[in-house]
Amino acid sequence: MKVLHIDHIGVAVNSNQESKTFWSDILGLPFEGEETVTEQKVKTAFFPVDKSEVELLESTADDGPIAKFIEKKGQGIHHIAFRVDDIEGALAELKEKGVKLIDEKPRLGAGGAKIAFIHPKATGGVLVELSER
Repeated sequence: MKVLHIDHIGVAVNSNQESKTFWSDILGLPFEGEETVTEQKVKTAFFPVDKSEVELLESTADDGPIAKFIEKKGQGIHHIAFRVDDIEGALAELKEKGVKLIDEKPRLGAGGAKIAFIHPKATGGVLVELSER
């Protein structure tokens, strides 16, 4: 498995619109746009930083994973995503090594990326996403 760089840091927020002020107006990061990922019950907002991005995550449903996360832990860092060159190969390698996965096969994420999550129990409590674009 080849990790290329940090793809993005996902931040769970109550409102992308309200949170945009800090990331764009205060820090001066360019706002790249929003996208709704219906399957994941989330609306994303992106702020590029060099080869990485900050990704705001607003739930679109009360029973969505981001809503549940905020209910338990409050707003804040939800996950860190690493860009990989071959997500299928990375998942096969992790599975072979006995790493607990949330996704054994990639699914479609924001921006057309192929994504998969590694279970936090395998990473010391951090939700890790793999992303191939």
